[in-house]
Amino acid sequence: MTRVGIVGTGRMGSAIARAIRSAGFDVMLWNRTRGPCDALAAELGCRSVDTPAEVAAMSDVTVSMLSDAAAVDAVYGAPDGVVAGVRPGSVLVDSSTVPPDVIRRHETSIRDRHAGIIDAPVSGSVALAESGRLTLMVGGESADLERARPVLEAYGDRLFHLGPLGTGAAMKLAVNTVIFGLNQALSEGLVLAERAGIQREWAYDVLAASAVGAPYVGYKRAAFLEPDTTPVAFAADLAAKDLRLIESLAADLDVELPQSKVDLAVMDALLAAGQGDKDFSAVAAYLRDRRTAGEGATA
Repeated sequence: MTRVGIVGTGRMGSAIARAIRSAGFDVMLWNRTRGPCDALAAELGCRSVDTPAEVAAMSDVTVSMLSDAAAVDAVYGAPDGVVAGVRPGSVLVDSSTVPPDVIRRHETSIRDRHAGIIDAPVSGSVALAESGRLTLMVGGESADLERARPVLEAYGDRLFHLGPLGTGAAMKLAVNTVIFGLNQALSEGLVLAERAGIQREWAYDVLAASAVGAPYVGYKRAAFLEPDTTPVAFAADLAAKDLRLIESLAADLDVELPQSKVDLAVMDALLAAGQGDKDFSAVAAYLRDRRTAGEGATA
């Protein structure tokens, strides 16, 4: 039986682990904070271990879902990290939202150990992950992708092979560029309709049924309409982090992204208001509390 290691059991990492386990794979877990990892292992009837190296040493495919570039560098490059433990013939899959050059700088060390490496960030919600319906954006060699494909298909139903290592990470930032713009536009449209006297739920349903009704609008309904009782799916401070990654990549590529600058300014205002731990859909609530949407957008 193929053994799959999961490195990083936050919200999305845990959801991916559940999907992979449900598909019948043997799963092994590691997380920097041991308690939640042990709880997930008990839930799934699998094992958690002490170091990333142990996961990689005993897994055919190791999927990492980490918070930022520093975490990827630490977890991959440490003496007890993923690269130190990876075994020949296995494949590492990094699904973290990080700049394209992060995983590239570990490629030589991984290849020297006769292992494969792809980057495969995901798009979609935790619920989509658990039901195996994420979209995966893959960069790397075709042979490595094919070895990992059965595992990837346990949590993703649409896989796009975009090119060499790092192109998956670049595409994830491009996707998030659109999502953050949509989140801002949806927030502004909803607040505008409310101020015009339209009931919030009705306004949201019309937006969802209109030309702007992307999947994001559908699955974020509860977050926008019942924010106090809906679990945080993606915190505002992480959204700000990603927007800065987008800004940095755009600068490296000499691309001007005016909308992303606005999105970051509003997200920074949300953080300054002490709302960094809220779901990033809280932009709507933030604008709602301003005298006008324009005041919120320039805060």
